[in-house]
Amino acid sequence: MREDKPTYCRICEPLCGMIATVEDNRLIALRPDKEHPLSKGFACPKGIAFTEIVNDPDRVRYPLRRRADGGFDEVTWDTALADITERLQGVARRHGTSSIGWYFGNPATFSTGHTLWTGVFMSLLGTQHVYSAGSQDVNNRFVASHFLYGNPVAAPIPDINRVEYLLMIGANPIVSHGSVMSSPRIRDGLRAITKRGGTVTVVDPRRTETAREFDWLPITPDTDALFLLSLLHVMFDDGLADVERLSRRTRGLDRWRSVVEQYPPEETARHTGIPAERVREIAHALAKTERAAVYGRIGTSLGRTGTLTTALLDMVNLVAGNLDVVGGSMFGDLGIPGQRLGVAALQRVSGFAYGRRRSRVGNLPQVLGTAPASVMAKEITTGGKGQLRALFVSAGNPVLSVPNGDELRSALDELDLMVSLDIYRNETNAHADYILPATTMYERADFLLPFQALFTTPFKQATDAVIGPQGQAREEWTVINELIAGLARHHPLVGLMHIGNVVSRRLGVPATPRRISDLVIRMGLGGDRFGLRRGGLTYRRLLADHPHGVVVADDLAPGQLAKTITYRDRRIRLDAPELLAELDRVWPVESDDYPLRLIGMREIRSENSWQHNAPLLLRGGRTHAARMHPEDAAARGIDDGGLVTVASRHGRISLPAMLTEDITPGVVAIPHGWGHNGSGGWTQANDAARTELGSGGANVNALISSDPADLERLAGMANMTGVPIEVTAVGIGGVGSSAEGSGGRTHPGVDLDRTVG
Repeated sequence: MREDKPTYCRICEPLCGMIATVEDNRLIALRPDKEHPLSKGFACPKGIAFTEIVNDPDRVRYPLRRRADGGFDEVTWDTALADITERLQGVARRHGTSSIGWYFGNPATFSTGHTLWTGVFMSLLGTQHVYSAGSQDVNNRFVASHFLYGNPVAAPIPDINRVEYLLMIGANPIVSHGSVMSSPRIRDGLRAITKRGGTVTVVDPRRTETAREFDWLPITPDTDALFLLSLLHVMFDDGLADVERLSRRTRGLDRWRSVVEQYPPEETARHTGIPAERVREIAHALAKTERAAVYGRIGTSLGRTGTLTTALLDMVNLVAGNLDVVGGSMFGDLGIPGQRLGVAALQRVSGFAYGRRRSRVGNLPQVLGTAPASVMAKEITTGGKGQLRALFVSAGNPVLSVPNGDELRSALDELDLMVSLDIYRNETNAHADYILPATTMYERADFLLPFQALFTTPFKQATDAVIGPQGQAREEWTVINELIAGLARHHPLVGLMHIGNVVSRRLGVPATPRRISDLVIRMGLGGDRFGLRRGGLTYRRLLADHPHGVVVADDLAPGQLAKTITYRDRRIRLDAPELLAELDRVWPVESDDYPLRLIGMREIRSENSWQHNAPLLLRGGRTHAARMHPEDAAARGIDDGGLVTVASRHGRISLPAMLTEDITPGVVAIPHGWGHNGSGGWTQANDAARTELGSGGANVNALISSDPADLERLAGMANMTGVPIEVTAVGIGGVGSSAEGSGGRTHPGVDLDRTVG
């Protein structure tokens, strides 16, 4: 019998409501949930296409063990876990548990059990080898918040529902649907700003899908810090800042006033490409508009000074009078009593604190208990105490996501043990000893804790699994419990965790993601406080009474800084020496050999590397191409669709060129996530983006340095924007590339770059 079940998508941060049609434990179709209070019948192509991923014949459904020839055989779970446990015990005996590591990719963030159990397990082992996709994306947001507020998880978000002037830098939410911000139907939210007489200005080197609909202001890549510093200069110089109020709320204000004097817009304009008069106009608009905000995302994060730039975004909001106020840049509220003290305590007693541990290679600080993934290969190949010898990779494909993927590909073969938990055989786990089948998001229950304070309209939704695990797939947290049991005798803290698991199961109250989520729901905004608040929310009530989710407050509440800042004086710290030291690196470095600048870009029909196997998303053919301005192409004899070589100091790739005036001259944009070289088991992805050179696209990260000296030094993030490159036209026979795979030509066909709703 067919049944429609309300649930929600967990591909990206809006968490859009979905209706799953299920029959005989099989997912038949997905469609947008028209009754969802926020997404209201919206879904993007990726969400609709996920039915194909759940049912993909290429999906891993049974444990796989690698043969000596590189192929894989199906084995039982008992066989796999017994061998993995035995080999893991051997690694622990020979090298200590500090030699065991874990990498988790972006999808792990959208699974409460996955992230919690991984974090606890690795903390118990006492290893510094915990890596995440966050070091290629978001970690400097946490570091900036640490310096400013003493609270790394504080993340201000624009009050989309009430803002009148929104300045967006390095963000393309019409494609990304928002990042470090959960706002379903974000396009409608942005359009509503202009409909009520407001303004949206998009600062970006490329006329993005978002910029096409609003005011586009081009900028030179990796000069965002200079632009923000010049905004602060104008605000202080023109008397737009309430200095008395700022002095009460901050430490180090006088120091920053003297700093920004050095960045007048007439000086920064030579580097940013933004005229001084526009800088002054924007500064005045931010300070004088009653409800205004600055929002920046990944384009501001991946430069040489990403942490400083992220901190400057908050400083501009603060100085303009737009931080923690209605219509400005606001903080979400979990509503949990004592959350400020809890964050402060957690930082004092765990590896959660910024910089408590540093990487063995490069001496880079850990962020929220994770090390920079860019140095993972060197942690494998560099001998000595703490060398990485056993690695688990879950929901990730770092060979395609970290800089210099070829380096990591080679290093993986030097491990004593590698285990992958995933739904696909990919370019990374092709090197694994075991690939263990994981559930998809529709095969597990969820309440996503990390995003509760990021909704622009406070909202809660829980879901049950809509289908059971396909094949022999298991949730990652259950596998981790098996590993805990296997290592219980070899590590005292792991042993205590195992005993706790056994006792709780015998008492009928086992620790599960649902049980932990229920505690948070009950204690948080709208929760029942364990019966003290009549009719309040629990996990069960969310499922039974609010299957489409429920709005728990009409709007974000101002005045959250008091709950956010963990410094004893409750003042924002502006003068962190670490941030001030980054000012030496804000001026761009020119290169005659590599005169162009590389930026990344997101595609509406891609989610990093793992959605290239869905036929619906590949209809009409896929193109993986380097976007460049016709002027730059003409100067190099490059034709539209012609094959080019893109080279940096660190590597080279070959792919077609796509000529467009939607990009600033001197800039080249290449989507990430490609580079399928045939080693993965996803046939559609391997065959996508065909050219005369082959298929699978090119891995743009071959152009990026993994040298610790080239990483952003405060957050360990890779420098992936503003990278000096050169582009040359090539013939078919003369292509040289350090990266396997190539791009594809444009094909006519169905346009799926449209949203549903």
